[in-house]
Parts: sequence; C-alpha cells; structure tokens
Amino acid sequence: MKQLPQASTVKNPPEQFTGDVWVDPIAAPQEPGQRMVAARVRFAPGARTAWHSHANGQTLHITDGVALIGTRDGGVIRATPGQTIYTPPGEEHWHGATPDRFMEHLALLENADAPATTTTWREHVADDDYARAHTTEG
Repeated sequence: MKQLPQASTVKNPPEQFTGDVWVDPIAAPQEPGQRMVAARVRFAPGARTAWHSHANGQTLHITDGVALIGTRDGGVIRATPGQTIYTPPGEEHWHGATPDRFMEHLALLENADAPATTTTWREHVADDDYARAHTTEG
C-alpha cells in the first residue's frame, strides 16, 4: 500500500474546451494491466467540453451545480448533485455548466489499450447548440 502524492490542478486546453475548466486528477493506473482513471472536473459558468467520445465509455457523477450533457441527436440531460450519467463507448457527446453557475463532476473511465486513444476529440459545440441545451427542460 502507498499514499499517492496529491496532483496539481490543471486548466484544460482551449482546443478541447470552451470557457474555463479545471481538472484535479484522483486516480490513474498504478500497475500493469490497470486502466481506471478518475478526476474531479470543475466548469466555470458557460464552460463546456468539445464534442468527444471515449473508447471504453465514461461515467460522470455530478457533485455541484447543474450539468448539461448533450448528444449528437440533439438530446440533452440536465443532471444535479448526486446523479450519475453513463455514456457508452464511442458515443459522441459533450458536457458542461449552465450559463449562470459553476458545475463540478467526477469523471470516471477506463483507458484504451493505447491510452492516447482513450478519448477522441472533435469540434467545439456551436454556441447555438449550447444555447438550446441550457434552455431545454430535461
């Protein structure tokens, strides 16, 4: 058993996010064959990811604020603290905060065989699509 050093907070890159988003790593593989990755992710009001998918899916557990999770077919899930959302492998989606408050979630996923292919990033979410998402009841 070992206590892991606390990782520094990192601001996520603008190529993959709109607005200010910070990540605090929680868990990463420690031994060969392990794949689990976990992080606390905080979104400033109006911030969101670009469209993306995960090779092995992703689980989001909302801890603060209201999360918006959008799908390519225009569907939007609004999730509040204590709720958990699962996105299956390969499903393109985005997630972020509402325009008026911060949002925080735990992001849980498993690395792909080649960790660099765990997440496939696409284009930014259009402002019109985001505007529709946060005005849609869901």
